[in-house]
Amino acid sequence: MSHSVACLPAGRQPDWRPSYFMKEQQDKIYILTSPITVAELQQIAKRLFGDMVKVVVDIEKRIIAVGGELHADEEAILLDNGSEQGNLWGINIYVNQPRDSWIEFDSMINIRPSQNNRSRTVEDPILQKKIIEIVNDLIK
Repeated sequence: MSHSVACLPAGRQPDWRPSYFMKEQQDKIYILTSPITVAELQQIAKRLFGDMVKVVVDIEKRIIAVGGELHADEEAILLDNGSEQGNLWGINIYVNQPRDSWIEFDSMINIRPSQNNRSRTVEDPILQKKIIEIVNDLIK
């Protein structure tokens, strides 16, 4: 895995952490530590899925990884950067949907019987609320 600086839209300050290039198609995964706009998220979505991005949220560090083909790719990047497995949850964001319904709490990485989450869905409503808060803090 090689590292490179993220390409930023015109006028943006470099407030995203470095991107990581994965596989031959060099998919960029961004670790967001400061807010981006919905328009910027839509640009990330266009690269792979068009209207959707896969996101992994670190509920302890209050950061997210976005832009990977798989939640597992984003999870690996966060783990490499010091996140703990038990704090990482996968979601999908449908970038053209209304904000109150754009998050889908669905990912294979969410299957965690040891944390009382036995399905792909984030089952705990309190955890869902925390994830929504972090996403809203980082996507303006």
